[in-house]
Amino acid sequence: MAVLAAEFVKLRSARSTFVVLGLVAVVAALGLLMAVNGANAWDEAGSAADRRRWEAAGAIEQVFLLPFWQLCLAVLGALAITPEYGTGMIRTTLAAVPRRGAVLAAKAGAVGALTLAAGAAAVAGTHFAVRSVLGDRPFDAYTAPMAETLPLLAALAASAAAAGLVGLGAGVLLRSTAGAIVTAVALVYALPMVARFLPDPWAERVSAVTLTGLPAEVAGTAPDPVLEPAAAGAVLAAYAPAALAAGAVALVRRDA
Repeated sequence: MAVLAAEFVKLRSARSTFVVLGLVAVVAALGLLMAVNGANAWDEAGSAADRRRWEAAGAIEQVFLLPFWQLCLAVLGALAITPEYGTGMIRTTLAAVPRRGAVLAAKAGAVGALTLAAGAAAVAGTHFAVRSVLGDRPFDAYTAPMAETLPLLAALAASAAAAGLVGLGAGVLLRSTAGAIVTAVALVYALPMVARFLPDPWAERVSAVTLTGLPAEVAGTAPDPVLEPAAAGAVLAAYAPAALAAGAVALVRRDA
Protein backbone atom coordinates (compact mmCIF):
# COMPACT_ATOMS: atom_id res chain seq x y z
CA MET A 1 0.00 0.00 0.00
CA ALA A 2 2.90 2.36 0.67
CA VAL A 3 4.21 1.80 -2.87
CA LEU A 4 0.73 2.41 -4.27
CA ALA A 5 0.44 5.64 -2.27
CA ALA A 6 3.83 6.73 -3.60
CA GLU A 7 2.68 6.15 -7.18
CA PHE A 8 -0.43 8.26 -6.58
CA VAL A 9 1.84 11.02 -5.29
CA LYS A 10 3.94 10.78 -8.45
CA LEU A 11 0.87 11.06 -10.66
CA ARG A 12 -0.46 13.99 -8.66
CA SER A 13 2.86 15.83 -8.75
CA ALA A 14 3.37 15.47 -12.51
CA ARG A 15 2.13 18.43 -14.56
CA SER A 16 1.48 16.10 -17.49
CA THR A 17 -1.27 14.34 -15.52
CA PHE A 18 -3.32 17.51 -15.29
CA VAL A 19 -2.61 18.43 -18.90
CA VAL A 20 -3.93 15.06 -20.09
CA LEU A 21 -6.98 15.22 -17.81
CA GLY A 22 -7.61 18.72 -19.10
CA LEU A 23 -7.58 17.40 -22.66
CA VAL A 24 -10.10 14.74 -21.64
CA ALA A 25 -12.36 17.52 -20.37
CA VAL A 26 -11.85 19.55 -23.55
CA VAL A 27 -12.88 16.58 -25.68
CA ALA A 28 -16.01 16.20 -23.54
CA ALA A 29 -16.79 19.89 -24.09
CA LEU A 30 -16.43 19.40 -27.84
CA GLY A 31 -18.98 16.60 -27.58
CA LEU A 32 -21.39 19.03 -25.97
CA LEU A 33 -20.89 21.44 -28.87
CA MET A 34 -21.63 18.59 -31.26
CA ALA A 35 -24.88 17.96 -29.39
CA VAL A 36 -25.85 21.61 -29.75
CA ASN A 37 -25.11 21.41 -33.47
CA GLY A 38 -27.16 18.22 -33.80
CA ALA A 39 -30.12 19.78 -31.96
CA ASN A 40 -30.02 22.86 -34.19
CA ALA A 41 -29.74 20.73 -37.33
CA TRP A 42 -32.73 18.64 -36.24
CA ASP A 43 -34.78 21.78 -35.60
CA GLU A 44 -33.88 23.19 -39.02
CA ALA A 45 -34.34 19.92 -40.94
CA GLY A 46 -36.67 20.38 -43.89
CA SER A 47 -38.15 16.91 -43.98
CA ALA A 48 -38.93 13.91 -41.82
CA ALA A 49 -36.22 11.94 -43.64
CA ASP A 50 -33.60 14.53 -42.73
CA ARG A 51 -34.70 14.45 -39.12
CA ARG A 52 -34.59 10.68 -39.06
CA ARG A 53 -30.96 10.68 -40.21
CA TRP A 54 -30.06 12.82 -37.22
CA GLU A 55 -32.20 10.77 -34.85
CA ALA A 56 -30.49 7.55 -35.90
CA ALA A 57 -26.97 8.91 -35.32
CA GLY A 58 -25.02 6.97 -32.71
CA ALA A 59 -24.10 8.21 -29.25
CA ILE A 60 -21.60 11.05 -29.49
CA GLU A 61 -19.44 9.69 -26.67
CA GLN A 62 -19.19 6.30 -28.40
CA VAL A 63 -18.87 7.20 -32.08
CA PHE A 64 -16.82 10.39 -31.96
CA LEU A 65 -15.19 10.94 -28.57
CA LEU A 66 -14.09 7.52 -27.33
CA PRO A 67 -10.93 7.23 -29.48
CA PHE A 68 -9.72 10.63 -28.28
CA TRP A 69 -10.32 9.72 -24.65
CA GLN A 70 -8.59 6.38 -25.11
CA LEU A 71 -5.56 8.03 -26.69
CA CYS A 72 -5.36 10.69 -23.96
CA LEU A 73 -5.49 8.10 -21.18
CA ALA A 74 -3.01 5.83 -22.96
CA VAL A 75 -0.61 8.78 -23.02
CA LEU A 76 -1.25 9.32 -19.31
CA GLY A 77 -0.38 5.67 -18.67
CA ALA A 78 2.81 5.94 -20.67
CA LEU A 79 3.83 9.12 -18.85
CA ALA A 80 3.49 7.29 -15.54
CA ILE A 81 6.72 5.42 -16.32
CA THR A 82 8.65 6.73 -19.34
CA PRO A 83 9.89 9.99 -17.73
CA GLU A 84 11.54 7.90 -15.02
CA TYR A 85 13.54 6.10 -17.70
CA GLY A 86 14.37 9.38 -19.40
CA THR A 87 15.70 11.00 -16.24
CA GLY A 88 17.21 7.87 -14.68
CA MET A 89 14.87 8.12 -11.67
CA ILE A 90 13.77 4.55 -12.31
CA ARG A 91 17.00 3.48 -10.59
CA THR A 92 15.96 5.38 -7.47
CA THR A 93 12.51 3.81 -7.61
CA LEU A 94 13.91 0.30 -7.91
CA ALA A 95 16.50 0.95 -5.19
CA ALA A 96 13.68 1.96 -2.83
CA VAL A 97 11.46 -0.94 -3.92
CA PRO A 98 13.69 -3.80 -5.15
CA ARG A 99 10.70 -6.00 -6.02
CA ARG A 100 10.07 -4.87 -9.55
CA GLY A 101 6.76 -6.67 -9.79
CA ALA A 102 5.50 -4.63 -6.84
CA VAL A 103 6.55 -1.41 -8.57
CA LEU A 104 4.65 -2.29 -11.73
CA ALA A 105 1.61 -3.50 -9.77
CA ALA A 106 1.50 -0.22 -7.83
CA LYS A 107 1.81 1.83 -11.01
CA ALA A 108 -0.93 -0.25 -12.62
CA GLY A 109 -3.17 0.27 -9.60
CA ALA A 110 -2.66 4.03 -9.60
CA VAL A 111 -3.02 4.42 -13.36
CA GLY A 112 -5.99 2.05 -13.50
CA ALA A 113 -7.87 3.87 -10.74
CA LEU A 114 -7.21 7.31 -12.22
CA THR A 115 -8.04 6.40 -15.81
CA LEU A 116 -11.19 4.52 -14.80
CA ALA A 117 -12.37 7.51 -12.78
CA ALA A 118 -11.51 9.93 -15.58
CA GLY A 119 -13.12 7.74 -18.21
CA ALA A 120 -16.29 7.24 -16.18
CA ALA A 121 -16.57 10.95 -15.41
CA ALA A 122 -16.03 11.93 -19.05
CA VAL A 123 -18.44 9.33 -20.44
CA ALA A 124 -21.21 9.87 -17.90
CA GLY A 125 -20.84 13.63 -17.81
CA THR A 126 -20.97 13.90 -21.58
CA HIS A 127 -23.92 11.54 -21.87
CA PHE A 128 -26.08 13.37 -19.35
CA ALA A 129 -25.07 16.77 -20.70
CA VAL A 130 -26.01 15.70 -24.23
CA ARG A 131 -29.35 14.37 -22.95
CA SER A 132 -30.08 17.75 -21.41
CA VAL A 133 -29.14 19.59 -24.61
CA LEU A 134 -31.28 17.36 -26.84
CA GLY A 135 -34.24 17.60 -24.51
CA ASP A 136 -37.28 15.79 -25.85
CA ARG A 137 -35.93 15.44 -29.38
CA PRO A 138 -36.26 11.74 -30.30
CA PHE A 139 -32.59 10.87 -30.82
CA ASP A 140 -32.36 7.09 -30.57
CA ALA A 141 -29.14 6.99 -28.55
CA TYR A 142 -30.50 9.33 -25.86
CA THR A 143 -34.13 8.30 -25.47
CA ALA A 144 -33.52 4.74 -24.29
CA PRO A 145 -34.15 4.07 -20.57
CA MET A 146 -31.06 4.51 -18.41
CA ALA A 147 -31.20 0.83 -17.41
CA GLU A 148 -30.51 -0.02 -21.05
CA THR A 149 -27.87 2.68 -21.48
CA LEU A 150 -25.76 2.02 -18.38
CA PRO A 151 -24.05 -1.16 -19.72
CA LEU A 152 -22.74 0.77 -22.72
CA LEU A 153 -21.56 3.67 -20.57
CA ALA A 154 -19.78 1.24 -18.24
CA ALA A 155 -18.15 -0.52 -21.19
CA LEU A 156 -16.97 2.81 -22.63
CA ALA A 157 -15.40 3.79 -19.31
CA ALA A 158 -13.77 0.37 -18.95
CA SER A 159 -12.28 0.60 -22.44
CA ALA A 160 -10.80 4.00 -21.59
CA ALA A 161 -9.19 2.55 -18.46
CA ALA A 162 -7.91 -0.40 -20.48
CA ALA A 163 -6.26 2.04 -22.90
CA GLY A 164 -4.51 3.72 -19.97
CA LEU A 165 -3.08 0.42 -18.75
CA VAL A 166 -2.05 -0.54 -22.28
CA GLY A 167 -0.16 2.76 -22.43
CA LEU A 168 1.57 1.91 -19.15
CA GLY A 169 2.51 -1.55 -20.39
CA ALA A 170 3.85 -0.14 -23.64
CA GLY A 171 5.84 2.46 -21.72
CA VAL A 172 7.49 -0.19 -19.54
CA LEU A 173 8.20 -2.39 -22.54
CA LEU A 174 9.55 0.30 -24.86
CA ARG A 175 10.96 2.75 -22.28
CA SER A 176 10.05 5.53 -24.71
CA THR A 177 7.24 8.07 -24.55
CA ALA A 178 7.20 8.40 -28.34
CA GLY A 179 7.18 4.63 -28.81
CA ALA A 180 4.33 4.14 -26.34
CA ILE A 181 2.27 6.90 -27.97
CA VAL A 182 2.81 5.40 -31.42
CA THR A 183 1.65 2.05 -30.06
CA ALA A 184 -1.47 3.66 -28.63
CA VAL A 185 -2.22 5.44 -31.91
CA ALA A 186 -1.82 2.15 -33.77
CA LEU A 187 -4.27 0.36 -31.48
CA VAL A 188 -6.84 3.14 -31.24
CA TYR A 189 -6.77 4.56 -34.77
CA ALA A 190 -4.67 2.56 -37.22
CA LEU A 191 -6.00 -0.92 -36.43
CA PRO A 192 -9.70 0.01 -36.79
CA MET A 193 -8.94 1.82 -40.07
CA VAL A 194 -7.00 -1.11 -41.49
CA ALA A 195 -9.74 -3.51 -40.40
CA ARG A 196 -12.25 -1.77 -42.66
CA PHE A 197 -10.27 -2.79 -45.73
CA LEU A 198 -9.93 -6.45 -44.83
CA PRO A 199 -11.98 -8.99 -46.79
CA ASP A 200 -15.18 -10.33 -45.26
CA PRO A 201 -15.67 -11.67 -42.67
CA TRP A 202 -12.36 -10.48 -41.24
CA ALA A 203 -13.28 -6.82 -41.39
CA GLU A 204 -16.11 -7.35 -38.91
CA ARG A 205 -14.14 -9.79 -36.77
CA VAL A 206 -11.10 -7.56 -36.36
CA SER A 207 -13.20 -4.43 -35.83
CA ALA A 208 -15.14 -6.21 -33.10
CA VAL A 209 -12.03 -6.87 -30.99
CA THR A 210 -10.47 -3.40 -31.22
CA LEU A 211 -10.54 -1.10 -28.20
CA THR A 212 -13.02 1.16 -29.95
CA GLY A 213 -15.27 -1.66 -31.18
CA LEU A 214 -15.48 -3.76 -28.02
CA PRO A 215 -17.75 -1.52 -25.89
CA ALA A 216 -20.74 -2.02 -28.20
CA GLU A 217 -20.05 -5.75 -28.30
CA VAL A 218 -19.85 -5.90 -24.49
CA ALA A 219 -23.09 -3.95 -24.07
CA GLY A 220 -24.87 -5.92 -26.79
CA THR A 221 -25.66 -2.80 -28.81
CA ALA A 222 -23.54 -3.53 -31.89
CA PRO A 223 -25.68 -3.50 -35.08
CA ASP A 224 -24.17 -6.80 -36.27
CA PRO A 225 -22.59 -8.39 -33.20
CA VAL A 226 -19.66 -10.71 -33.74
CA LEU A 227 -19.10 -11.72 -30.11
CA GLU A 228 -21.39 -12.56 -27.25
CA PRO A 229 -21.25 -9.92 -24.49
CA ALA A 230 -19.41 -12.28 -22.15
CA ALA A 231 -16.79 -13.12 -24.78
CA ALA A 232 -16.37 -9.45 -25.69
CA GLY A 233 -15.95 -8.63 -22.01
CA ALA A 234 -13.23 -11.24 -21.71
CA VAL A 235 -11.37 -9.80 -24.70
CA LEU A 236 -11.61 -6.26 -23.29
CA ALA A 237 -10.44 -7.47 -19.90
CA ALA A 238 -7.44 -9.19 -21.53
CA TYR A 239 -5.98 -6.02 -23.09
CA ALA A 240 -4.49 -4.61 -19.89
CA PRO A 241 -3.05 -7.88 -18.49
CA ALA A 242 -1.47 -8.69 -21.86
CA ALA A 243 0.25 -5.30 -22.09
CA LEU A 244 1.30 -5.33 -18.44
CA ALA A 245 2.62 -8.90 -18.71
CA ALA A 246 4.83 -7.89 -21.64
CA GLY A 247 6.04 -4.90 -19.66
CA ALA A 248 6.66 -7.03 -16.56
CA VAL A 249 8.87 -9.46 -18.50
CA ALA A 250 10.94 -6.55 -19.82
CA LEU A 251 11.12 -4.88 -16.40
CA VAL A 252 12.34 -8.02 -14.65
CA ARG A 253 14.81 -9.18 -17.28
CA ARG A 254 16.43 -5.91 -18.29
CA ASP A 255 18.66 -3.57 -16.32
CA ALA A 256 17.09 -0.33 -15.18
